[in-house]
Amino acid sequence: MTMNAARQIGLIAAGSQPWNPDICAANGDRFAYCATLSIYIYEMDRRANNFCLHSIMAEHKKTITTISWSPHNGNLIASASIANKIIIWNVAEENSVAQLDVTTGTPLSLGWGLPDKNSVMFICSHGPLYVWTFTCGQSVVAHKDVQSFSAEICQFRCHPMDPGKIAIGHVNGSISFLCPGQRILKHSVRIVTEDDGELSDGCQITCLEWDPLGVDYLLCVVAYECIVLVDSSSTKIVTKFQLPSVAISVRSLSWISSAPGMFITGDANSGVLRLWNVSKATAVESFRINKTGFHSTYVVTAEMSRDVSKTSYAHGDQCCQTDRLWSTSATLSDAASSKGSVLPVAKILCLFADGAVGLYDMRRKRWAFLREKGHVETIFDCKFSPDDPNFLATASFDGTIKVWDIQTLKAVYTSAGNEGIIYSLSWSPVESHLIAASTSRNGAFIWDMKKGKITSRFQEHKQGSNIYTVAWNQKDARRIATAGSDCQCIVSTLDGRAIVRYRHAMAVYGCDWSPHNADIIATGCEDKNVRVFYLATNSENPVKVYSGHTAKVFHVRWSPLREGILVSGSDDCTIRMWDYTQDSCIRLFQGHTAPVRGIVWNPEIPYLLISGSWDCSIRVWDTRDGASLDRISDHGADVYGLSCHPKRPFLLASCSRDTTVRLWSLLSFVHPLEISILAGQPWNEILVSPEHAMHIGTPPLLAGKISRDIKLDLDRSSGDTFRKSLVLFSKFFGKPEGCTNLWDLVNINLGLEDNVLSSESYRCGIVHSKHVVSFKLSEAQDLELIRMSKFGRAGLGNQTREDQLRTAADLNIKLGNVQKYCELQAELGEWDKALAIAPFVSLKYWNNLIRRRAHELMEDDSSDVIPFAVAGRQTALLVDFLSTRGLHNDAYLVAAGAGDRDEENGSDDDDDCSKRLHEMHVAPPKSNKRTKDKTISLLERTSHDLADWYLLNGSPVLAACCHLSIDDHQGALSKLIRGFELELAAAIGQVLEMTDGLLLVAIELLSRRCERLGRWELGVCLLRRFHGTGRLLVRLCSRCAAPMSEVNQLHDLAGLPSLEESAAMAEQLRSDENKRLECVEFYMISSMPEVGLQLGIDEVKGRMALVGWTVDDVFDLLQTISAMQTEKLQKQSKRMSELLVLCAYVGALMAIRHRFDSVVLPLFTHAFFVIKRDGPDVPLSHSLISREMTIWEATRLLGKNETAFSSEQRVAYDELLHKVGCCGEASVGRVIVAASNLPSHSDINVSCLNNQRIKGPVFFLEDGLSAVSLSDAVMWARVNPFSPLASGMRINPF
Repeated sequence: MTMNAARQIGLIAAGSQPWNPDICAANGDRFAYCATLSIYIYEMDRRANNFCLHSIMAEHKKTITTISWSPHNGNLIASASIANKIIIWNVAEENSVAQLDVTTGTPLSLGWGLPDKNSVMFICSHGPLYVWTFTCGQSVVAHKDVQSFSAEICQFRCHPMDPGKIAIGHVNGSISFLCPGQRILKHSVRIVTEDDGELSDGCQITCLEWDPLGVDYLLCVVAYECIVLVDSSSTKIVTKFQLPSVAISVRSLSWISSAPGMFITGDANSGVLRLWNVSKATAVESFRINKTGFHSTYVVTAEMSRDVSKTSYAHGDQCCQTDRLWSTSATLSDAASSKGSVLPVAKILCLFADGAVGLYDMRRKRWAFLREKGHVETIFDCKFSPDDPNFLATASFDGTIKVWDIQTLKAVYTSAGNEGIIYSLSWSPVESHLIAASTSRNGAFIWDMKKGKITSRFQEHKQGSNIYTVAWNQKDARRIATAGSDCQCIVSTLDGRAIVRYRHAMAVYGCDWSPHNADIIATGCEDKNVRVFYLATNSENPVKVYSGHTAKVFHVRWSPLREGILVSGSDDCTIRMWDYTQDSCIRLFQGHTAPVRGIVWNPEIPYLLISGSWDCSIRVWDTRDGASLDRISDHGADVYGLSCHPKRPFLLASCSRDTTVRLWSLLSFVHPLEISILAGQPWNEILVSPEHAMHIGTPPLLAGKISRDIKLDLDRSSGDTFRKSLVLFSKFFGKPEGCTNLWDLVNINLGLEDNVLSSESYRCGIVHSKHVVSFKLSEAQDLELIRMSKFGRAGLGNQTREDQLRTAADLNIKLGNVQKYCELQAELGEWDKALAIAPFVSLKYWNNLIRRRAHELMEDDSSDVIPFAVAGRQTALLVDFLSTRGLHNDAYLVAAGAGDRDEENGSDDDDDCSKRLHEMHVAPPKSNKRTKDKTISLLERTSHDLADWYLLNGSPVLAACCHLSIDDHQGALSKLIRGFELELAAAIGQVLEMTDGLLLVAIELLSRRCERLGRWELGVCLLRRFHGTGRLLVRLCSRCAAPMSEVNQLHDLAGLPSLEESAAMAEQLRSDENKRLECVEFYMISSMPEVGLQLGIDEVKGRMALVGWTVDDVFDLLQTISAMQTEKLQKQSKRMSELLVLCAYVGALMAIRHRFDSVVLPLFTHAFFVIKRDGPDVPLSHSLISREMTIWEATRLLGKNETAFSSEQRVAYDELLHKVGCCGEASVGRVIVAASNLPSHSDINVSCLNNQRIKGPVFFLEDGLSAVSLSDAVMWARVNPFSPLASGMRINPF
C-alpha cells in the first residue's frame, strides 16, 4: 500500500493572457479563462460557498488563441492554439476527449452547433469556415458558403438561438452574414466614422456579439473605438454609440441576457465598466472597478447570475463576497444606483490587461470572486528570500518579477516589466529587498522591490546577448556573476564593473557560487562540460573541467552541506554528481525522459536532491545510491525552477511553463524525525553530522545549520525545553499557511501574550476574540489618517485614498461605531448612506449631518439642496440661496411652508427622535444590551462556521486558529486531525496540556504511522509518553511480525509481558467471563493469537445477538482481535471471513457516528460482498444490511424529518441510531486532507469505493492498482482496519 511521498499543498494560478480576445467563457456554476498555455476552470463549491479552482487543462504547447464552451453540454469546452491544434476537453473528467491538427492555418475563432451538438466550427484568417464533428475522428468539412472573402477574417459568431445564423468580422471593418436558406452576404456592412468616411483596412472588427434575446441585432466594436448596433436583416447600422472621450478605447463587449437591450463594455486603458441600453447612444452607468484596463469580458448565464448571500470571506486566492444560497432570479434588480438607475442582475467575468481575473456582481457593485494578477507566461525561476521563508520571488517570460507571500499566495511586489524575458534571479544575502535578475534584452539588473525600481544594471556582456543566469555570491555580497549566450561568465561588482571574465567555447547556461568558499564558482556550458573557477588565482582558466554529459549542461548546484560536492543537469536527460577532489563523475542519476532544468539540494538532509525536467516531472533522489525516491507529475508542462528554504527545509517551491507556482510538502521523507521529537527521543537520533547522515541505510537525520541553531537555542534555555522544542520544530517542519498564527494563539491561550501582541504577523492573521475589537479599531484609525492626505499611500499595489476610507468605514460599522461610519461616508461623498444611518446615533446628530450636507450643496450651487435645507430647518439660508438665483417663487413657497417658526434656533433630543421615527412607522433603535451568554454563543457560532469554511477549503491550520481564537482547544485539535495534520495536533495538544481523547486519537494515528514506516520501537516510545495508551500498546505489539526475540524486546520496551508470559496469563483469565477482553488481549500478544481470535469473535457475535446492543459493546474488542499478524490471520480463513464482515459492518456504524459519510455505503457494501462470497457464520444478513443502507440513504436525502418516514422506516431508523450511539461533537466530521482540493495533471485514478475520479492525494491498495483518495483511506482505516479488497491485509494510510 503506497502513496506519493511529496504532496502538493499550494498553488499560485496564472493570470489571464493579454494576447487574444476570446479567452474566457462560462457555463452553469463554472467559468474559465486562458493563460498562455493553460485553461483555468473555476467552479462554485456549494459546501465551502465560494469559487474554487476546479482544474487546469494544459496540453497545448503554444499560445491558446480562443476557447468556446458547449451550449449543449456543460462538461465540454473547445480550445485552439497557434500550433494549429484544436482540443475538446471534458471538464468533469479533466482530460481531452478529441484533438484535431488543423492544416490550413491557426484557428482564430470557435463555435458550436452545426450540424449537430457534437460539432465544432472554426475559422482561420482566410477562411473557409470548417465544421469538425469530433465524435467522428479527424473528419473536417468546409462550409460551402463561407469562403472566398476579399478581406481576412478576425472573428465569427453563431447566433445563440439559431446556430445556422453566422456573423463574420473582417480586418477591414466589414461584416459578412450567413442566414439559413439564404446566400451569404459578404462584406454587406461597412462601419464608417462619425464623419461618414470609411475606416481604413487597419480598422478591423475587434468584437462581435449577437443579441441573445432577439433574432437580427448584432453589436460590434471596430478598432477598439467605435461601437455600433447592426440589423442583420436589413444590413443597416441602427445605432452608433458615443464614448465619453476620443481617448477611450473599448476592448470587450457583452450582452446582458437577463436585461433586454442592455450590454456592457470594458475600457481598454482603464478599469471602467460601462452599462449601455440600445435605446440610448450614451452609457447608462459607469463603474471603475480596477486600476488597469480590460482585456476581455463575459456576462455569465442566468444560472450563475443567481442571487447570492451576504456571507463575506477574504483569504488567499478567494477575495470573495460569496453567495450562501442561489435563487433563480434573472430579472432586473430593484436596487438603484446612486444616480437612481436600475441595475441588472448580472455577473461579469472580467479579464484585465495585468492578468487579474474577477467575477463582478453588477447589482451589488462588488466582487463575487477576485484573483489578483499572476504571471501570464512561462515562469523560468523561483527563489525564496534568504531572510524570510514566506517570500518567494519568481521570474517570467512575461518580463516581470513577482514576490509572493506564500502564506496568502498573493503577490506583494511586482516589477514594472518591459525587460524582455527574465530567465533567472538571485536575492541579495545582505539586503533582503534587493533581487538580481538576468534578461534577454537588457543584460542583468538589480531591482529594489520596496522602492519598485531598478537601482543598477550590468551591461558587460555583448550587446544583444541573452543572459541566462545570475548568481549573487551568498558569502561575499559584493560579487554578482552572470552568464549568457556570448560565451562568458562575468563576475562583477554591485555597480556593474567587471572583475573577471571567464570565457567559454560556447554559450554558458548555468553558474553557481560555492556556499563554502566565496572564491569558487562553477559553470555549465553548451559544450557539455562543467567548469570550476577559483577567483583567488587571478586566472581566467578553470581549475577543474568535468566531462561526461552528452548534451549541453544547463544548471549546476553545489551541495550546501557537503563541501566540494557539485551536481549538474543536462539536456541528455541525466544528472551527474562531481567531487571537487576528484576528476570524474561519482554518481549518475537517470530517470528523466527529457532535458533537466531545475535542481536544488535539500538544506537539511545531505543526500536529498530534487530535480525538474521538460518531461513535466519533479524527481526526488537519494544521492547515496542514485535511487529515485519519488516522481511528481502534477505540473502540466516543463518544470524550470525549484527552491527550498533552510528555515522551512521540507517545503519545496516549483515553477513551470504551465505558468503555475506550486508548493510541495516533503515531510513524508522525514516523518520519523517529527515523531522522534514528539516522543522526546535523544538528540543523537535526530541531529547528526552530514558525514554520519550519508551512511547508506541510515534513516533520515537532520544535519543542517538551522536545526543545529534550534538545538543550541534549546541548550541555552531554562525551564521546560521539551515544550519549547515542540514549538520550534513545529514551525521548522510546518507548512507556511497559518502555522505561526496557530502558535501565537496557543501562547495567548496559555497567557503568554507579551511577545505576540507586538507581532505584525499576528495582527494580520486570525486574532483572538479579545483582541479583535482593539486591533480593528486601530486599523480603522490608521486608515482614517489618510483623511489628512490628498492621495492614498504611495507604492505599487496600495489602495487609493477612497478605498482606504471605505475599508475604515466598513471596519467601524462592523465594530458598532455608527457615528464614525457616518463621518467616513460623508467624507467619501456617500451622503445617502451616512444620512440613512445617522438617526440611530441621535436625531441631533442627524440634524447636524443634514445641515452639513445642505451647506455643501449650496457651495456647489446645486438645486438638490432644497430637501436637505428643509429637513435641517435651515429655512432662512435656503430662502436666501433661492432668491439670489432668481428663484423667487420657490423661495416664497419655502418661506410660507415654514410659517412663523424660527427653525434655526430649534432643537430636538433623543426622545423626539423616537417619537418622529414612530410617526414614520419606523421602529426606534433598540438598546444594544445583550447578555454575556448570548454574545459568547454568537461568537462561538461564527467562529465555528469560519473554521468549517477553512477546513472545506483545505486549510485545517487556519480552521484550528478560528477555534483557538475563542479558547476552544478541542475544536482546534479536531480540525487538525480531520485535516490530517497529525504531528501538529499532537504538538499543540501537549503544549496546551490536553488530556482528552482527541490528543490520544492523534497519538494513536501517529503510532500507526510508525508501524507503516517499520519503526515499531518509535511507536512504542510515543505511546508510552501518554496515559491511557495501554490498549494501543497491546495492539501495536500484536501487529508486529518480527522474530520472537525482537518481539519480546518490543514487549519489554512497551512494559508488556513476553510472548510466553502473555500466553500463561491468558490461560489464567480464560475461565473468567468478566475479563474476556483482557484474556483476548493477552492471547493476541502471545504465541497463540489464533486462540484469542476465536474467543474474541465468539464474544463479539454473542454480544451482537443480544437485544439493544451498540457499537460501543463490540468496537474495542474487534479492534483488538483485528491486530493479529496478517500472515497468521490469513491461515484462519473461516475466522478471517467472519472478522472481515464484522469489522466492515461495525465500521459502517462507526462511520455514521463520526459522519464519515463518503465511506458508509462502501463499508455496508463491503460487508454485503464478503457475506455473499464466503457465507460466514455471523449474526448479520443481506436483508438487514440492505435495510439499514436504505434507511441511511433516506436520512441523507430527507433529513431527520419524522413525517417523511413510514412507521416501519421510523422504527428501523431508531434501531440504527441506537446501534450507532453518539460521540462528542468535536470529534465528528469527515476527513479532508489539507490541500486535497488542488488540481493536478498526474495520472487519472478512479476510486474503487465509488468509481469517481480521485482529486487530491491518492492511496494505492495492496494490489498496486486499486486506489482510493487519501481522505477516504484515512476515514476507512479509522473505523475498519482491513483493506477494501477483502484480502485480510490491513490498510494503513497514516
